[in-house]
Amino acid sequence: MRILVVGGGGREHALVWKLAQSPRVKKIYCAPGNPGIGQIAECVDISADNIKALCGFAREHSVDLTVVGPEKPLTDGIVDYFTAQGLRIFGPTQEAAQLEGSKTFAKERMKEYGVPTAEFAVFSSAAEARAYVESKGTGIVVKADGLAAGKGVVVAETKAEALAAIDEIMLKKVHGDAGNQVVLEERLVGEEASLLAFTDGVTVVPMVAAQDHKRVGDGDVGPNTGGMGAYAPAPVVTPQLLRQIQDTILQPMIDGLRQDGILYQGVLYAGLMITADGPKVIEFNARFGDPETQVVLPLLDADLVKIMEACIDGTLAGQTVKWRDKAAVCVVVAAGGYPGEYRKGDIITGLGEAEARDTVVFHAGTGLAGDTIVTHGGRVLGVTAMAENIAAAVDKVYPAVGQIRFAGMQYRKDIAHRALKR
Repeated sequence: MRILVVGGGGREHALVWKLAQSPRVKKIYCAPGNPGIGQIAECVDISADNIKALCGFAREHSVDLTVVGPEKPLTDGIVDYFTAQGLRIFGPTQEAAQLEGSKTFAKERMKEYGVPTAEFAVFSSAAEARAYVESKGTGIVVKADGLAAGKGVVVAETKAEALAAIDEIMLKKVHGDAGNQVVLEERLVGEEASLLAFTDGVTVVPMVAAQDHKRVGDGDVGPNTGGMGAYAPAPVVTPQLLRQIQDTILQPMIDGLRQDGILYQGVLYAGLMITADGPKVIEFNARFGDPETQVVLPLLDADLVKIMEACIDGTLAGQTVKWRDKAAVCVVVAAGGYPGEYRKGDIITGLGEAEARDTVVFHAGTGLAGDTIVTHGGRVLGVTAMAENIAAAVDKVYPAVGQIRFAGMQYRKDIAHRALKR
């Protein structure tokens, strides 16, 4: 088989790495890819958003399966475009991907299908949104309706913060048209978890639960980021809770969409808050999470290609999806200054020394200066270690991170702290 992976970050590196383990795969292309991906796949200089060029490449190179990493091509309709051209592609259609592309669409569907989530209200007028905040006071989360690269959510500690967030999103348009509408919702209290699932539109197969670390600093302080690390399995999601999430969240969502004429196939990602009243949905995403993919896929003890094909063909019920009885921890190594302004082009050393048995370095924001690997993004690398349990994986991952050097590098020293406290 020939496979094309769309995207160029740590998630896509993990996808390429896992797909390459399938005995059925002969060749992998990745567009645009990165230097780490380039060690196991052929990188193609096409942007992840250029759907027409990607489709042309897939046809020209007889690609058997295309796998989409980022959300934007999905919400732009890449799956519909490829399918119309007779090409096999893994991911939800444009209509189904609205579950991530529009917070309003997602919240209204959850309400309709009885999926537990925070109470909410939707506004297209900043004045009306501000009046709602004035009436409610504190404990409000402000969300831009559309895609904002993971940065369109403000968990307001005070009324003033909520009002300022509405002005930033709706009046100053810091996220462009994504802020034409806002969703205001009650702040949920509890412990967060990420649960990704494979689905063919009927059957839903959960992956192992993971936990992401969004804030930049140790102890969960500082600004939000795209994710500074993750671990799996997350012990907050017990086997009993996993069944509850399957029965009250994942399956009702897929069934409800299908009954509304939307066949959702691919990965359904539920960002959850485990509250005193049980699990509730913070948000849905329409693709693999980043950095969760870097801890979930190393634990998959099955052929990812076969699972993806079953999702496309509607035969997922007949697939055996097994997981390794191990744990994985990923530490994100970021550029100095991230998530604010950061430098690019710093030389990275120690990559070879960091890798060992059951330890992988996934490239997220790297580039090439001649033959030298340099920093090229905010989140530069994701170092993932596997071991028999979380504590052992933590003990393994940090010495690996310690091998890596570049100017200004920063990383959290407390990844998986909640699991260790348990």
